[in-house]
Amino acid sequence: MATTSKKLFRGAATTTLTTNLYTVPASTTTVITSLVVTNTASSAGTFTISIGTAASETALFDAVAIAADTTAVIDLKQVLVATEVIDGGASAATINFHISGVEIA
Repeated sequence: MATTSKKLFRGAATTTLTTNLYTVPASTTTVITSLVVTNTASSAGTFTISIGTAASETALFDAVAIAADTTAVIDLKQVLVATEVIDGGASAATINFHISGVEIA
């Protein structure tokens, strides 16, 4: 069983709150370990992150406010199994995500 630390997603959010950010590969379990959200704009914004299957997702963060020129570091441990997804988006493309985790295959 191989364990690989991995960048699950890094980049600017889209304004579509259901944008797929990561899908767990077949025969793999993934543990999300941290989420960093940065707002580079001079005005506040919001972000949404959900996990689960395409048919049934659970919101981890739903329209959470993030102040202007701010970074939020969120330490979490969430287990996802094969084909589960991380979806998300934000009120503006000036909000960026960095999602780290571990894949176990």
